[in-house]
Amino acid sequence: MILYEAADGVAGITLNRPEKRNALSSELLRAVREGLARAAADESVRVVTIAGAGKDFCAGADLASLSKEGDVLSRIDDAREFADLFLAVRNHPRPVVALVKGRAFAGGCGLATVCDIVLAAESAQFGYSEVNVGLVPAMVTSILTRSVSEKRAFELLSTGEMISATRAETIGMINRVWPDADFDDAAHKYVTALAAKPPSAVALSKNLLHHIDGMAFNAALEAGVHVNAIARQTEDAQRGIQRFLKKG
Repeated sequence: MILYEAADGVAGITLNRPEKRNALSSELLRAVREGLARAAADESVRVVTIAGAGKDFCAGADLASLSKEGDVLSRIDDAREFADLFLAVRNHPRPVVALVKGRAFAGGCGLATVCDIVLAAESAQFGYSEVNVGLVPAMVTSILTRSVSEKRAFELLSTGEMISATRAETIGMINRVWPDADFDDAAHKYVTALAAKPPSAVALSKNLLHHIDGMAFNAALEAGVHVNAIARQTEDAQRGIQRFLKKG
C-alpha cells in the first residue's frame, strides 16, 4: 500500500496505488499511519515526506468503499480513520512535508493541506471536490481555515474549484512551487536543508505552533516563555551558541 524508505535523516512515505490514483482506502490510511509511527520511532529521522506513486499525488477517498452499506455509526468510524491520519500528521514529532505532483483532489488535497509544509510541481492541481458528489470535506475544514481566509476557504469547499499550484501558493494553501523539470531536485534540496537544521529546535517550533493554537494571547506568550527556556537547555542550542561565539 505504501513504499517506505529512510536515508540521510529523511523518511519517505509514498502512496502506492497508482492504478487507483492513490485513492485512500481504509487499508492505505492505516498503512500511512503505520509509516508515520515508524518514522516517529526512528531517532535518525528528522523530516518525513509524503508523495504519490505515478502521475498523481492522491485522488481522494476510494469512493467504492464509501458506497458500501452501513449505519451512521459505521460511517463515523470510517470518517474517524481520516481524522486519525490528520492527527498523526499534526502530532508527529518531525515536520511532515507533502511532495505534490499531478492531482491532489478531495481527501488527497486534505492530506496535503494537513502537512506542515507543501511543495508542488508547477503543473500540480489542488481541489476539495467532495461537493461535486454531494459530500463535505469536513475534517480538512478546521485545517484549511488555519491556512487561508474564511471566505477563501468557503469558496474552495463549496464550489469544488480546481486550482493551480501557483494559485494555491498565492492564497497561502501551499509553500513552494517549482517548474516540473526542476521539482525533484529542488524539493530534495529543500527537504535536505530542513533535515540539516537542529532537530530539537525544529521539533519544539512545531510543537509550540500547534500547542498555542486557540490559546489566548497571554497564555500563548507564557507557553513561548517555557519553550524558549527549554530550547536554551538543548545540546543543539549549546553547540550553536558556542559556534557563534567562536566566530565573533
